[in-house]
Amino acid sequence: MQFIVETEFDHIRLDTFIARQLPLFGRAQAKKMCEQGNVLLNKQVAEPTDRVTSGDVVTINMDFMKQPIPNIEIPIIYEDEDCVVINKPTGILSHSKGRYNPEATVASWLQNRNKQLGDGKDGIVHRLDRATSGVMICAKNPEAYSWLQKQFSQRKVKKTYIALINGELNPREAIIDMPIERNPRAPATFRVGANGKQALTHYAILRVAQKFSLIELKPETGRTHQLRVHLKKLNHPIVGDMLYGGEKANRLYLHAHKLELHLLNKKPATFVSKLPSEFYKQLRNPK
Repeated sequence: MQFIVETEFDHIRLDTFIARQLPLFGRAQAKKMCEQGNVLLNKQVAEPTDRVTSGDVVTINMDFMKQPIPNIEIPIIYEDEDCVVINKPTGILSHSKGRYNPEATVASWLQNRNKQLGDGKDGIVHRLDRATSGVMICAKNPEAYSWLQKQFSQRKVKKTYIALINGELNPREAIIDMPIERNPRAPATFRVGANGKQALTHYAILRVAQKFSLIELKPETGRTHQLRVHLKKLNHPIVGDMLYGGEKANRLYLHAHKLELHLLNKKPATFVSKLPSEFYKQLRNPK
C-alpha cells in the first residue's frame, strides 16, 4: 500500500500520518508497524518519529495483516440457540476497540464458533475489562442481541461482583453515589467529578482478614471502570488495580460473580461464576 504525502500533512510525524490515512489502526499500531520495518519512507526503512514532507512516498507492507487470530478456549457456563454464557478468564479483551488487533478476544472466540456473526463487536452484549474475570453473556443472533442489550440499557440486569480491597470499609454496607467523568489529565482513566454521569454502587463486606477485605459489589449503573473508580475515591482501591492506586499483585482482584436477567423465552435466569481460588489465597496470605 502506497501513499503520496499531500501538503496538509507536511512536517508531521510518520506514525501520525499513517494513523490519519489508516484510522482502523491508530497511532500506537502505526508506531509498531514502523518499528517492525513494515514502513518505507522514500524507499528507506523509516522510524515512527521521522517527519514527512509534501511529495514523500510512504509504502506500507500489509502482509502482517495475514497473521491469523489464534483460537482460544473459554469455559462455558450455559449455552442455547440464542446465547452463550462464559466464564471469562482475566487477561482477555471482550473485543478489540475498533482497530486492527491480532490478539484473541471474546468476540473473536464467539465468531469462530458462529460464522454467521460479523467481525468486530457482533454478539458482545456487554463487556468486562481485560483484567476482570467472571460471568459474561454473549448473543448468537441479532434477535438475542437486541433482547439482551435492551435489558442492560434499561438497567434490568442484576450484576454482582466480588473484589479484594485494601483495608476495611466503614460502614460495612452502604451505597456509593458519586458521579463519574473521564479524567482529562489521563484520558484512558476516569474519576469522580461533579460534571460526571450518575453512578451508584452497593457494597457489602463479606470477610476481613489482615490488611485486605473481600467485598460484594452490586452496580446499579454501568459506567466505565465504575467499581474501580468508586473504591479508589474511598481510599480502598482494588488489589492489583495499578491504574487506580491498588496494591501491586499478580492480577486485578475483581470478579464478575453473578448475572441475573431474562432469556429470550422470557424466563428469569441466574448465572454464577465461582470465585477463583487465588482470591482466598491472597486474603489469607497477603504479600
